[in-house]
Amino acid sequence: MTENSSLHTDTICAISTPHGVGGIAVIRISGPEALTITDKIWHGKKLTDCATHTAHFGTIVDPDTNEVLDEAVATLFIAPASYTGENVVELSVHGSIYVQRELLSLLLRHGARMADPGEFSRRAFASGRLDLAQAEAVADIIASDSRAAHRIAMKQMRGGFSKKIIQLRDKLVDLSSLLELELDFSEEDVEFASRVKLLDLAKEIHTEVTRLSNSFATGAAIKEGIPVAIIGATNAGKSSLLNMLLNDDRAIVSDIHGTTRDTIEETIEIGNYRFRFIDTAGLRHTTDAIEQIGIERSRKAIGSASIILLVIDPQEALSSEITDTLHNTDCSQILPLINKTDITAPGIIASRRAELTALPFINADNILEISAGTGQGIDNVKHRLTEHALHNEQNTGSEILVTNIRHAEALRQAATATERVINGVIQNIPGDFIAQDLRETIHHLSSITGQISSQDILTNIFSHFCIGK
Repeated sequence: MTENSSLHTDTICAISTPHGVGGIAVIRISGPEALTITDKIWHGKKLTDCATHTAHFGTIVDPDTNEVLDEAVATLFIAPASYTGENVVELSVHGSIYVQRELLSLLLRHGARMADPGEFSRRAFASGRLDLAQAEAVADIIASDSRAAHRIAMKQMRGGFSKKIIQLRDKLVDLSSLLELELDFSEEDVEFASRVKLLDLAKEIHTEVTRLSNSFATGAAIKEGIPVAIIGATNAGKSSLLNMLLNDDRAIVSDIHGTTRDTIEETIEIGNYRFRFIDTAGLRHTTDAIEQIGIERSRKAIGSASIILLVIDPQEALSSEITDTLHNTDCSQILPLINKTDITAPGIIASRRAELTALPFINADNILEISAGTGQGIDNVKHRLTEHALHNEQNTGSEILVTNIRHAEALRQAATATERVINGVIQNIPGDFIAQDLRETIHHLSSITGQISSQDILTNIFSHFCIGK
């Protein structure tokens, strides 16, 4: 299917509500014949005579047998005032699987075809109702499972990210056109594009696209779940902490050292954020080959974590395996949790706190006292987690967070191209080389919003959407 062949020439239909039995189901029909096809199976006010953005009650009837399938409400959106930019009918029927199947069959028999995954959104993109970044944000909204992820996706769907990219691109286009004009009159030795202005603009755009690109780590973590590694010695209470955070007996708790031999992952929403907790194998020296594999996986989990929960048994000193691992981690957000406070003397806890404070990678203000067995102090842990997540979100230096790896890669390539422009102007290289780097920057920025896009890229993007969206 090409962007200009079947799009806007045929009429598609699909169930837009989740599959299965429910109170109601919505079947969406979009295309030039959406109203005409629906009228063939509709008993009620003739839909082709109705105004846009109106809802009408009627019945669905098989015209071949005159059998009534269901009562329904038809909501009309007349082109171009619809999600796809085409005529759209949404039929709300009872959520019976039988009704849904038979209604789709009726629509297919009378001229519609089944929509491909993401085809409604692709038609919205093709008709100019959404740019490509906004269309991708639609999928992110559907997939969002926390308030923070939903907020980022909504901002992108409303065009905040696209507006920023288009502003940067337009500035480059204006200056690039002057540079291209200058090349056309190269024999005249004239300068249409001020090198001072070009250098200032290249630096401005390089700073902005680098900032946006760097925000991907935070944006992706919020979208997919902020990774939190729970680490510590064996029997420190890591699995008990995970169970208490989840309010579920997810991890096996035992007095036997080395019970957890592999990483265990679970997600939970706390406040506005979704966290992906990784319970790791206890860090210690061992000759057990299987346990050693688990410890190596733990170190990998620590390396990819945004936050580390260091669970400490106050009766035990920190091992060199733990301190060496934390010395070598890039994660700056470490929350030391002195566990088992319900069964430990205050003097021992104070001694362990002093030991932790002396470590260079520990912030004394982050040390918390908890009991993973009774739940004491767990609310404080959750509060600190959301505080750290909010700090990360606000500390990116950009009000817009990038959550899509395709966008992040395009921004990275744009930053590389603008860096070449900066170096080229400073080194006074010929204008045709600078012009080529400007064109490359414009290309990468344009690919984000779909102003430049190939059919293969579009097919790949929209194939990951659910059917009916």
